[in-house]
Amino acid sequence: MTRKTYNSATLRGKLRVCRYLSADDELRELVPRTVRFTRKGMLRMFERCTALYVKPDVGSLGMGIFKVTQAEGGCELLATVRRKQSRKTFDSIETAYGHMKAKAKGPMIVQAAVELDTVEGSPYDLRVMVQRKPGGKWTVTGKFAKIGVKGKIVTNYAQGGRVVTLPELWYRRGLSEHEGERRDELLERKALGIARLLSGKRAGMREMGVDFAFDRSGRLWVLEVNSNHPQYYPLRNIDRRAYKRMKRFAASYGRFSSK
Repeated sequence: MTRKTYNSATLRGKLRVCRYLSADDELRELVPRTVRFTRKGMLRMFERCTALYVKPDVGSLGMGIFKVTQAEGGCELLATVRRKQSRKTFDSIETAYGHMKAKAKGPMIVQAAVELDTVEGSPYDLRVMVQRKPGGKWTVTGKFAKIGVKGKIVTNYAQGGRVVTLPELWYRRGLSEHEGERRDELLERKALGIARLLSGKRAGMREMGVDFAFDRSGRLWVLEVNSNHPQYYPLRNIDRRAYKRMKRFAASYGRFSSK
């Protein structure tokens, strides 16, 4: 990852961000159940959920992530290792926990898995970029969808996913124009609410990449908020207008790389 050298503060820690969002009346419904990665926390979550994600508390690019799913006689564990995905089975969640703990390179979180909506059989999630110029207000400057590779547990561009504009996604998803516009408005409204809340917890924030997902029932969830150099370069080839707008905002606080 590119080292950040420009004027925008970072709010680190997925668990911290989840706790801030969960304390807000308007935003808590977006947050999947999330706890610290401990033996006790893992066991309790596994009793309540059929599938869990275990992620680095601080991390990006879809690396070092596990997905644990209940299976007959134990559980199945899928993991991202660099740009590949591995699969193992364990006879109990406790043995799976021991394996993950040995592999972890830092603090981890456990999060209830969202059953992502799909397009043409592939899961997708949504990135909403919010930025503000020094002294300015938060603005949604760009949106795009990340469509994952079938069978992979992450949708990240760095893990083989592809990006499309939201109008293209809604068309391929078979949604009406009205429903696509409704979802666009919902995403923008929630992203701005998240930006205002979190920037009240950490002074000097100028940018956030908010990752959302709709589940298969159409419910909206927030998966992650990245304020540590969120990448937007994938938009360069699919939405030049939004890409240029994001670059203008970024330049106002000293950022000149979209990666």
